[in-house]
Amino acid sequence: MPAPQRNPDIEMTAPIHPTAVIDPAARIGKAVSIGPYCVIGPHVTLGDGVRLLSHVVVEGRTTIGPGTVVYPFASLGHRPQDLKFKGEPSTLEIGSNNQIREHVTMNPGTEGGGMVTRVGDNGLFMMAAHVAHDCIIGNNVIMANNATLAGHVTIGDYVIVGGLSAVHQFVRIGNFAIIGGMSGVESDVIPFGLVKGERAHLAGLNMVGLERRGFSRDDIRALRSAYRMLFAPEGTLAERLEETAVQYKDQAQVKHIVEFIRAASNRPLCQPKSEED
Repeated sequence: MPAPQRNPDIEMTAPIHPTAVIDPAARIGKAVSIGPYCVIGPHVTLGDGVRLLSHVVVEGRTTIGPGTVVYPFASLGHRPQDLKFKGEPSTLEIGSNNQIREHVTMNPGTEGGGMVTRVGDNGLFMMAAHVAHDCIIGNNVIMANNATLAGHVTIGDYVIVGGLSAVHQFVRIGNFAIIGGMSGVESDVIPFGLVKGERAHLAGLNMVGLERRGFSRDDIRALRSAYRMLFAPEGTLAERLEETAVQYKDQAQVKHIVEFIRAASNRPLCQPKSEED
């Protein structure tokens, strides 16, 4: 069996295991570590200090930012699981200092979704998490074991997606929201929201996350009051939204929720259970 072909310029600057297969056209940063049986395609860029522990496959037009660590059997940048994909030169952009654990899959974008899947910085993607085509993921996101995002999902900063959860295509999840484990999320989730359930419903605010992230008591008090106003049984959501916008016009976190709800979306808004449910 012939020896794997490697770029000699890489070998001088980074620890590359002899069983790794690296296309000579791949761009490899400084102090990159590539472990046993990894496969790196020709259009891949690995930033400084990236570590691929072993058996990692990185294909397509994929960029991995500095300091990211990828664990065994992760598959990054392979063809999207979308029958409409025709081989267009779309990309997968992964940020810095992420932890991508075993069996995680991330796919590039498609022509129907902006041509890019983008993952932010400082994320933790636990075993077998899946990021589908055209997803946009913020910073400091945690996806627990087997959490799954369909195509075109947008995730804000500091979001936690619980284990075995599934998020419907085109859903938006706002900053600091938390998705309970084994939830099926079909609707947009407001910033700071807590949702759970087989067909997920809004179950309050992410109080633990707010406290951990150092939000003041005044901020938390305002968010709780605005939440009650937004999802009160009286009137329509549009009326309650305008009332909330006026009453909390100077409160940054509440304004963020108001702007999130006002923004155009392909999905309905996740709301609390009604008495009839």
